[in-house]
Amino acid sequence: MGRAFVYVILGGGVAAGYAALEFVKKGVSQGELCIISDEPVAPYERPALSKGFLLPEAPARLPSFHTCVGANEERLTPKWYKENGIELVLGTGVKSADVKRKTLLTTTGETISYKILIVATGARALKLEEFGVSGSDADNVCYLRNIADANRIVNAVQSSPGGNAVVIGVARLFTPKIASYYEGYYNSRGVNFVKGTVLSSFDFNSAGKVTAVNLRDGRKISVDMVVVGIGIRPNTGLFEGQLTLEKGGIKVNGKLQSSNSSVYAIGDVAAFPVKAFGETRRLEHVDSARQSARHVVAAIMEPGKTGEFDYLPFFYSRVFTLSWQFYGDNIGEVVYFGDFSGSTFGAYWVSKGHLVGAFLEGGTKEEYEAVAKATRFRPAIEDLAELERQGLTFAVTVSQKQLMSPPPVKVTSTDLLLEKPLYAWHATAGVILAASVAAFAYYYGKKRRRW
Repeated sequence: MGRAFVYVILGGGVAAGYAALEFVKKGVSQGELCIISDEPVAPYERPALSKGFLLPEAPARLPSFHTCVGANEERLTPKWYKENGIELVLGTGVKSADVKRKTLLTTTGETISYKILIVATGARALKLEEFGVSGSDADNVCYLRNIADANRIVNAVQSSPGGNAVVIGVARLFTPKIASYYEGYYNSRGVNFVKGTVLSSFDFNSAGKVTAVNLRDGRKISVDMVVVGIGIRPNTGLFEGQLTLEKGGIKVNGKLQSSNSSVYAIGDVAAFPVKAFGETRRLEHVDSARQSARHVVAAIMEPGKTGEFDYLPFFYSRVFTLSWQFYGDNIGEVVYFGDFSGSTFGAYWVSKGHLVGAFLEGGTKEEYEAVAKATRFRPAIEDLAELERQGLTFAVTVSQKQLMSPPPVKVTSTDLLLEKPLYAWHATAGVILAASVAAFAYYYGKKRRRW
């Protein structure tokens, strides 16, 4: 038995929710669209899992963060999908895909056919076992990609008698100077960085929980819980040998269309041409997922009115009371500005005589918008000392002048896109952060209520 749809979205993450909303805005007919997801809930805003979901007081829970509230748009509850005639196939994986026959075989044995397929399968978290370290099955070892993972972290926090956590991750944040600022800020709030060594193994108690982390240099850190964040791998397995792959993802054109004209890809899994840099990239960020979802629906339903996807890479993060945004590329010479002993500072990246990237911590809404516009305009930079002197004022001035964008400058490398992910135990300097979970959660909850 099987069902047929005009449009099928494979994957139920952020990109799927935003695509669904765009389909409805574009007038999709009832019964034409289906979303298949191995998660048991409708698409939701994944950033909430590392923010509001973990708060000790009034934590965020569904349905409060279903898509598309992350962009201040309509909240798409299961009722919304039903009212708009969109079929949700939840808690169901796909065993195989046949792009020539335009069919998907689900784990329940059902065949679902389509005319147009949008691949929004995202990525999976890399596990310790893939690199010879066992212990992921322990109740107090956590990853974070979905609601089940977030619940596991909450349970681990609540059952941690000493409140001590170790976070295993990669030691890198733009430049040493910028990283040093955040390290100092973390240190002031009880978070310790252990550098110059890597994870070796865990110690377990009789109940199978991790009690200590063993480092290669011989040190041992007692823990109540472990959080592992060592990177992701795009979920492309269903399409290997069927679609062209690049940068670890599915290669698509400016319409987000793959090597098979009936298949499109969006979000973390899509490797698309970034017009500003003249090369193909795969970006791992919620904003890219949202924007590519909107564009792909327009490209499918209004091809004559829709140009190529013109996305400026954008990343942001909020930690404690800090908040930064980054636009463009971090290659070339770095020019710092602002007060690194204060709360507002930033950096520009200049390559081949043009501004190609910008970072800003502690800016206002208007300042972030100015930095974004200036990066997109990519103005010529002749004097780095003068750029440093002007600092943030330069971006504000450029954005107000509405400069014409110069021709793209092709670049060949980036620290934002990792074709081969870095792993904590393979990098020159791994990072392990030991902190009091209880103290962190309390402080975070008091200072910031947003997810």
